[in-house]
Amino acid sequence: MENNVLSLNNISKSYGPVRALTQVSFDVPTGSVFGILGPNGSGKTTLLGIIMDVLKSDEGAYSWFGLGTNHENRKRIGTLLETPNFYHYYSGEKNLQIVAAIKGKGEERIGEALKITGLYERRKSKFSTYSLGMKQRLAIAAALLGDPEVLLFDEPTNGLDPAGIAEIRKLIQDLNKSGKTVIMASHLLDEVEKVCTHMAILKKGDMLTTGIVNEVLSHEDTIEVKSDDLGKLAAVIKEMPSVKHVQEVGSTLHVTFNEPVGTAQLNQYCFEQGIVLTHLSIRKKSLEAKFMELTN
Repeated sequence: MENNVLSLNNISKSYGPVRALTQVSFDVPTGSVFGILGPNGSGKTTLLGIIMDVLKSDEGAYSWFGLGTNHENRKRIGTLLETPNFYHYYSGEKNLQIVAAIKGKGEERIGEALKITGLYERRKSKFSTYSLGMKQRLAIAAALLGDPEVLLFDEPTNGLDPAGIAEIRKLIQDLNKSGKTVIMASHLLDEVEKVCTHMAILKKGDMLTTGIVNEVLSHEDTIEVKSDDLGKLAAVIKEMPSVKHVQEVGSTLHVTFNEPVGTAQLNQYCFEQGIVLTHLSIRKKSLEAKFMELTN
């Protein structure tokens, strides 16, 4: 199996004078949950349209499974790119039968898809009786017909209440554990941080960064310290290896480092310099703050 299910190389797209994507490149590892994160208007949906051959890029190329853009690749990908048009007066099962007939595949897997998405017990119920979360799960069940290796979702929790969001997040994680590679676009940092293993961040068509989620959204912690002589403490800490920034906030120093430094290590350093700390704690930087740094 290829190490990457998808590789993008300098994808660019414009709509007249508006640049939607500018030389976007990244790889989606096999077996990952890959999040394409960015605010509305960042180019996420355009990018998904290009890799599914709905739109043509102006420049660049992409490859599925190391096989280029062969149309046969589409059979290995299940998609949910827009709100599906299900028939409200038909049951969930009947709607999937219609989808299978249109796609020309997957009818034998309808029961399994309904079980995977937790809808089997409600398969005979009319679509109109489904909650928003159930409707979205039925859309994912439709994407599972044909047993695709890769699932491609555009804003899969959009418009859902907290319970529905939790359902879809767990379903995505379960699908990934079963062996599916999942690619999803989202404007929700929290969603990507909780669900995805890898990510790329887009802003106004530019790719800001890509990589493993925990590395891209690494927490740069601030250590708060106090002592009886704040001036001496500041002078000593500024000489400590790997110190990035020391800021006096009231009667406390806020210290950040270029590499991980623990409270015990800082306390030991200060003690060796003849300073006894009267306060020592870690202030966690929020993911939102880190994201704002990246996007601004």
